[in-house]
Amino acid sequence: MKQVKYRNSASKLLLLGTVFLFSLLNPVFAQEEAVLTEAAAVESTAGGDVAKGEALFKSLCAACHKRYKKMTGPALFGVTERRDTEWLYSWIKNSAAMIASGDADAVAIFEEYKKTPMNAFPQLTNTDIDNILAYVMVPKADPPPPPPGEVTSQSSGSGVSSNLILAALALVFLMLVVVLFLVNKTLRNFAEANGVQLPEAEARTPIWKAFVQNQFLVLVSAIFVLLASGYFVYGYFMQVGVDQGYMPIQPIHYSHKIHAGDNKIECKYCHSSARVSKHSGIPSLNVCMNCHKSISEVAEGTATADYSKEFYDGEIKKLYKAVGWDESSQSYTGETEPVKWVRIHNLPDFAYFNHSQHVSVAGIECQKCHGPVEEMEIMYQHAPLTMGWCINCHRETNVKMEGNEYYDKIHKELSKKYGVDKLTAAQMGGLECGKCHY
Repeated sequence: MKQVKYRNSASKLLLLGTVFLFSLLNPVFAQEEAVLTEAAAVESTAGGDVAKGEALFKSLCAACHKRYKKMTGPALFGVTERRDTEWLYSWIKNSAAMIASGDADAVAIFEEYKKTPMNAFPQLTNTDIDNILAYVMVPKADPPPPPPGEVTSQSSGSGVSSNLILAALALVFLMLVVVLFLVNKTLRNFAEANGVQLPEAEARTPIWKAFVQNQFLVLVSAIFVLLASGYFVYGYFMQVGVDQGYMPIQPIHYSHKIHAGDNKIECKYCHSSARVSKHSGIPSLNVCMNCHKSISEVAEGTATADYSKEFYDGEIKKLYKAVGWDESSQSYTGETEPVKWVRIHNLPDFAYFNHSQHVSVAGIECQKCHGPVEEMEIMYQHAPLTMGWCINCHRETNVKMEGNEYYDKIHKELSKKYGVDKLTAAQMGGLECGKCHY
């Protein structure tokens, strides 16, 4: 028998590829676990409790102060180095009394901040103030550097780059192809050496020729193509003007998830005209500044898979630039820029829709038409807003009659006519063409 040349090559290559793959899937470097914990009570120069001070600061001080940045009030980090502790006790408990007494430092601060006295906190004890001072005097922590050997971009749970794993899998796949080629060649050489006759491939009729020769199949296929073409053409034209899922990028990123979801801001606080007007309206930037005069950056840890804290802070800076807000002086400069918002929901001109009729009279929630807005990082058109969609809603939605004097009389008459206790919008004329088209 003829000796086969590649008999052991295939198994060696396959074994080598498998060993190489498992070596890549295992962590390359043994990572040391470094757990950085802060003590529950960190002693500062004032001897206060940092944890308790943080809770007090966030509930009483955070509306006007930040630790490391000037806001409505000055940055508080280092305040115990600038002022005596006894002076701080008196100032925090009753700043107006210190200003009236003529204290030089108190009067200077009063003049610097446009003669606006700080709120008095007589309920705070000296211990409470010590705790707050301990919290504000904690130095700003630098972000820890990544440990040696850590893969920071596109890493998998094991710490190995996903690109590296894909490359390893591609290499193993290539090895398998080579192994199959070598096995096939080895078997052919073995057959030739032993005089084994290999079967020859039979000549086959080309598939296109077989298809053309079958007239029934041609007829059925032609009918199927015509019907399918008509279906898709009809479906295409029915989608003209339907922008469901439309999600444009706005000039200033606004996260409904953070505002309406995390912070529970009522929709009609910003879109106030939805209660009394046909249009819901785009909120003016002054509405944004009601909060963002005091909120110049998002809370620590605010981040998503797509956006970092630095990104959100940068969008707030865009807002400040648009309204002409100077953070350092906490005042308006008068230099404003228009924001070119991109409209998302847009009904045809021949369709009439009144927000106040639905929001105030019917009591319909915003989410009924606009979807789960509180979960949307980027606002998009949730519903198709087609005529059929509106009609179905009128057919299925019962009109709320409780406490609604406008519908009281007509409800009694129509209830007798239809023999029902509840009336839908359709039964009250919601399907009449003139309701939406006139």
